Amino acid sequence: MPVALSSFMPGLAASGFAVLLAATLLGGLVRGFTGFGFAMVFMPLASVVLGPVAALGLIWFIDLPFALPIAARSAKRAEWGEILPLLLTATLALPAGIWLLTWLDRETMRWILAVLVLLAVMLMASGWRYHGQPTVSLSLGVGALSGLFNGMASIGGMPLAVFWLGAQRNDRHKTRANMQAFFGVSTLISGTILWWKGILTTGSLLMAVPLFAVYGIGLWAGTHGFRLASEETFRRGAYAVIFLSALISLPLWDVVIGR
Repeated sequence: MPVALSSFMPGLAASGFAVLLAATLLGGLVRGFTGFGFAMVFMPLASVVLGPVAALGLIWFIDLPFALPIAARSAKRAEWGEILPLLLTATLALPAGIWLLTWLDRETMRWILAVLVLLAVMLMASGWRYHGQPTVSLSLGVGALSGLFNGMASIGGMPLAVFWLGAQRNDRHKTRANMQAFFGVSTLISGTILWWKGILTTGSLLMAVPLFAVYGIGLWAGTHGFRLASEETFRRGAYAVIFLSALISLPLWDVVIGR
């Protein structure tokens, strides 16, 4: 690894840096294309290199400068009557997810993370949708699940994607706006708790610096692709990238490839 980069990521091998670069670019592409999915791509792969706790701190810093402006632009289109109940219970459940992250050992968390992502993407790709009108109790439950997953691995978008992709009559514009607005607010809330728990560190911030531009390129490409792609392409492309990222990260491959 070049000396300039090693100062930002001390002790990280060139292969590890390459994995982080690929995860950041692909995750940004999916996030720009769908409005969600960055963590579903990035966290399984980054956890292989850094471990789940360090990966969680890193992804927060990478996403922060982009999540807030995107949320501000989406605020007018978003349906805040649906978002606020979700935010309430997500905030309450977030500390429980962080506790699980720090309590469970590294390999167990990697298994949980990869399996959760695989199950979620298979559910979304299966075509199953929730077609009813969102009730308050359902929104509160989805929000709590989102907060729990967000604290464990920054994958709080998974339950929201399953919920909103069906509940909003497959309107991808509305889905993206709601998710982006939700992520903007929840990023600030989660950052406060992660800092208090000691997960957001100077080391995480320095490690994020070389990845900002890569993430920005992925977001830009994904956003422009969203404007051009069909609904079917929009879904299939995102599901394929997320599925492969989770599959590659499974700990069962460690022995096979000497990881």
